[in-house]
Amino acid sequence: MEDNIGLGAGGSGDEQAAPHIKEQDRLLPIANVGRIMKQILPPNAKISKEAKERMQECVSEFISFVTSEATDKCKRERRKTVNGDDICWALANLGFDEYAGPLKRYLNKYREVEGDRCNNSNQVGEGVHHRDDDHVQGLDKGNASTSRPNF
Repeated sequence: MEDNIGLGAGGSGDEQAAPHIKEQDRLLPIANVGRIMKQILPPNAKISKEAKERMQECVSEFISFVTSEATDKCKRERRKTVNGDDICWALANLGFDEYAGPLKRYLNKYREVEGDRCNNSNQVGEGVHHRDDDHVQGLDKGNASTSRPNF
């Protein structure tokens, strides 16, 4: 979401001119959805393909819904980049306060840990920090597959 938010195929900003998006580009990968679903279920539970597909559609639509609200806010403020604060605002504005609060705390903790990590790298002389390094230290050390902060 770096540039040209909300611009159609012609770049005119006309929302009716949205390009055709392939379904595979619109939906989250089904393997990721299935992996997240399995995390909450008992180890021997099975999930049907149809259940994964329905959940894939729902979560993809939810993400689009929230992102659209955040994008509209950025347009009104004449900004091109949607950030984490915009997503938290959109969640609260759409009535998802139960998600906005924890996400805001996570975002703040992530920024704190990421800032400490950058400062430590610069002090030690390791050079420029790259975001795609290993998982952020201090976030959910017990499970490397998810990056949830310890509140």
